[in-house]
Amino acid sequence: MKIQKAIQNVFVQLSNSLQQLSNEEYTQQCPTLFNATIGQHVRHIIELFICLEQGYENGLINYEKRKRDYTIESNKEVALALLQEIPAKFFTHDKNLLLEAAYDENSNDTIIISTNYFRELVYNLEHTVHHMALIRVGINEVSSVKVPEEFGVASSTIKYKKTAQAA
Repeated sequence: MKIQKAIQNVFVQLSNSLQQLSNEEYTQQCPTLFNATIGQHVRHIIELFICLEQGYENGLINYEKRKRDYTIESNKEVALALLQEIPAKFFTHDKNLLLEAAYDENSNDTIIISTNYFRELVYNLEHTVHHMALIRVGINEVSSVKVPEEFGVASSTIKYKKTAQAA
């Protein structure tokens, strides 16, 4: 399926850039990112995909209740291994799912929204690209690693820029 391939391509791009960082750079706080680290953003990306995989099995996704694994943000090699593993676990069949969320920090009341697996993959892809834009800022702050021009840029923006340049 095209969406799984697109996610795999983004993961390769992210992995290639992370491989060029030292673990110290990966875990260094970035003042521009409100003292978050590149590793924290990578952990967040990975955990949402893991949460979706688990939700596929039981039919319910709650990204807010995902398990936080801080070794992903503190050990670049763990993150790189997961970025390779996750695409191999993608399901090829769409499936109706429920998304549970509480969008009010002052309440534990949740809402349930009907969704499906492929829609959640699209959400996670877009979410990954968004965080890669932040990771790009972090990489520029803590290292001299040069990321590809399209790193952290939505595919629709890349396509638009190509057509605008051709015109």
